[in-house]
Formats: sequence, structure tokens, C-alpha cells
Amino acid sequence: MAIAKINFLLSSIPVAEKSHSGNFAQLVTVLIVLLLVATAVALISRRFRVPYVTGLVLAGLAITELLPRKIGLDPALILNLFLPILLFEAAINTDISRLRSTIKPIALLAGPGVAIAAGITAVLLKFSLGLFWIPALLVGIILAITDTVSVIAVFKEVSVPPRLSTIVEGESLFNDGVALVLFSLILKIHTTGTLNFLDVLQQLFVVIVGGTLIGLALGYLSTGLFVRSDDPLSSILLTVAVALGAFQISEFLGVSGVVAVVVAGLIVGNVGLTQSVSASSRVTLLSFWDYAGFGVNTFIFLLIGLEVDLITLWKTLPAVLLAILAYQVGRFLSVYPLLMGARWFDRAIPLRWQHVLFLGNIKGSLSMALAFSLPATIPGREELIALVFGTVLLSLVGQGSSLPWLVRRLKIAHISEFRQQAEELQAQLMTAKAAQDELDSLLKTGVLPKSVYEEMRSGYQVKVASAEKMLRDFHNRRPDELTSSNGDRSQLDAIRRRLLLAEKGALIEGLRKRILSEEIVRNRIQTIDEQLLNLADD
Repeated sequence: MAIAKINFLLSSIPVAEKSHSGNFAQLVTVLIVLLLVATAVALISRRFRVPYVTGLVLAGLAITELLPRKIGLDPALILNLFLPILLFEAAINTDISRLRSTIKPIALLAGPGVAIAAGITAVLLKFSLGLFWIPALLVGIILAITDTVSVIAVFKEVSVPPRLSTIVEGESLFNDGVALVLFSLILKIHTTGTLNFLDVLQQLFVVIVGGTLIGLALGYLSTGLFVRSDDPLSSILLTVAVALGAFQISEFLGVSGVVAVVVAGLIVGNVGLTQSVSASSRVTLLSFWDYAGFGVNTFIFLLIGLEVDLITLWKTLPAVLLAILAYQVGRFLSVYPLLMGARWFDRAIPLRWQHVLFLGNIKGSLSMALAFSLPATIPGREELIALVFGTVLLSLVGQGSSLPWLVRRLKIAHISEFRQQAEELQAQLMTAKAAQDELDSLLKTGVLPKSVYEEMRSGYQVKVASAEKMLRDFHNRRPDELTSSNGDRSQLDAIRRRLLLAEKGALIEGLRKRILSEEIVRNRIQTIDEQLLNLADD
């Protein structure tokens, strides 16, 4: 009797609901398969020292026919969910003090660099493939975007100077925003059929400034909530809301969502997580965003491999190779001249670093999402999508797999025995002081009795004293010992740079509050800038 009732209930379910349930079950199966494949790729890539993202793309190509249902990249999903998560995760882990010390080369590469690279690429595609100007400009902008996930993955395998890594990460943070703004402006010109240079500049200014203001507002608002609530799970929910909300609010108001998310992430990471937030909450929050960024990237690169049709790629291979040559020429003519000119007003970027910045312009998911979002009114839309897809695939496989070899060959970073010992002592000092700060917090909140607090704090104080003494001995060595290699000197120069930046910030704050005169501040800042230029590259 019971079985009959169950059969009756099952038969009464509408066919559409059954079909929807079946589709959902298939989707879950696909996700399980993708997770297993990603795990296998992670193990294999570590074993054979192949870049993880390159392995994911190749795995996606291999398993396309094995999945129970077709699954592809949804541009709306990438732009509205995946992109804000990736941008916020990168911004929340970015140190503003380091970003500020490299802002000039970052601004050159992410601003004029994107425009120059996109323009040169568009001109070459226009005359080599016979494209119309609007499609050529759109593809030029799409191929000017650099996927930093792939480059940073290489930097995790091969050590590079922190300043180079900061330039790459900083360029990526603002590169996407500038490219998306230019992309939307070209689409507007396509829709209206008119071009007014002053209107374009005005709109560009409004879009960027508007996104910055929204990011600042949401970032500082969330910072106030962090101070009032030190619950890690609530903080996670809050930061997710800030990341997604900043993007959606900005897009609704017609300003840059990318800039808003980046600014909000920088504020949360550098202000919110340093004001009365416990160490456990900070670790929990940063661990969540590390996992979120890793998970999103895993699915994106697998889906890139699933989306590419090898037959179509083979048919468009000559055009794809021309597109790769075009964007490499554009990147070459933007990186080397701009960074060569940067030495007139900032520390020179070593030539070997410029090689990495040039060849590290790997393409990724955002390029494919923008290609998908091309309107149907664009001439040759399907051919343009195939062109971008093929370019992204070959870029990930070719440049992604060769970049680690290039970085090793250039011998950019050499960590000496002196620097290793100094970093070990610094790690001991930093961890012991962080633990002491947490003990102070536990004592103030009544979690620890004073007797236990004093006993545990004294143990950490021994470690602090030992590390401080040995570091003092290291730093009191003769100058010729400390400057025996650039790697050793840059360790101290990184500390000196932070101190000089702190001095500069105090002068600017004194001028803003009318405590100091402009002439005194200008002269002191000029002296500090000269000292900053003389410091070693780190």
C-alpha cells in the first residue's frame, strides 16, 4: 500500500519538474567529475613541475567528451560572480605600502600601456585579417588583458623579487578595470555611431572616479562593522557582500565595478583587518578568500579547456597565430619604451624584469568572457569568438608552460645564505610578537587569568629577545658584508623603504592639517624621494 502511494506521488510530479531535477543531478555529477579532475591535475602538475593552470586547460580539452552533459562558460557568471571574487581576493592580500612604492610603473603599464597595446594590436589585426575598425579595436582590448593568475602561479614555483611580483599583481588589479572601461566605450561608439574625444575622456574620468568613491564608501563602512563585531563567520559573509555588492552597485550606477571592488578590497585588507581584529578572525577570513580564489580559478581554467573546439581551432589556426604575433608586438612596444622612460622619475626597472613583464602577458578567462559578451551586431562575431578562444588556449599552453623556464634562465632572484638566515630570524620575531599581541587581547577580554598570561608571555619574550639580538648582530656587520649581493642589501632596503614612506606620509598629513608649510614639506619630500630612488630593487 505504501509503495503504491509513493508511485502515485511520483507519477503526479510534473514532467518539467522531473526534467529540472534530472538536469540538476547531471550538473552535480559534472561538478564532482571536475573536482576529481582538478585534484588529479594538482597532483600531476606538482609531480612533473607543470604550471597548474596549464594542466587544467589541457585536462578540460581531454575530458570534454566524457562528461554526461555539456557545460560551458557563461559570460554573465564570470563578470558578475567570478571576476569580483578574483579581484577582491587579490586586493585583500595586497599591501598598500608596497603598492604605493611601485605605483608609477604600475600606472604606466595599466593605463597608457593597455591603450598602446590595444591600439597596436587592433591596427595589426585590421590590416592582416581585414577586420573592420570596431571589431579590431574590441579584439585589441580583449587581447591587452593579462591573466595574472597564471603568472603568479609561476612566481610561487620560481622565486622572484617582491617588487617585481608587486608590479605584476598591481598591473593586473588595474589592467582589468582600464580594459573594461575602454571596451564599454568602444561598444558605445558602435551603438551611437559617433566619437567625441572630450566626451570619451569625461566619461572615462567619471567611470573611474565613481568606482573609486563607491569602493571607498563600502570599504570604510565594512571596516566600521569589523571593529564592532569580531566574529570570523560574520566577517566572511560581510566581505562577500562587499565584493559582490560593490560590483553590482557600480554597474547599476554606470561606473566601473572593477575599480570599486579593487578599492574596497584594498581598504578591507589594509585597514579593516588591522583595526581591533583578532588574529584568529584574520586567519579565518584570509584562508576563506584564498580558497575562494583558488576554487574559482580552478573551475574557470577547466571550463576554458571544455569550451575550446579543437576542430574550429585547427581551421582558425593561421588567424590565431597572427593574433598572438599582433598582441606580442603591442605588448613589446608598450612595456619596453614606457619602462625605459620611467627611469626619469622612478627607480629603473631592470631589463631582465622587463623580459618577464613582456612574456608574462598570458591571456585568461576575462578575455573569453568579453569575447562572449560581444553583441550580435558586431560583424563576424562568431569568428572573433573563435579567434579569441584559440589565442587564449595557445597562450595558456605555450607561454604558461615556458614562463617558469624563462624565469629560471634569467636568474632574477638569488636568495643567499645570509638572507635566508635573516628571514628565519624575522619570521621568529614576527610570530612571537604576533602571539604576544594575541595574549594581550585575551588578557583584556578576560579569557586568560593573569598568572597564565605572564607565564606564556615570558616564553614568547625569550624568543623575541633572542631573535632581536641575532638580527642586531646581522645588521651591525660591516657595510661591505651587507652589500656583498643585491639580494642581501634589498632585505634592509625593504625596511628602509617602509620607514621613508612613513616619513613621507607624515609630511603630507602635516601639510593637509596646515601644521607644516608647503615649502618645507616640498623640500623634505624631494629629499625622501631621492633616498627612495637610491634604494636597491627588492
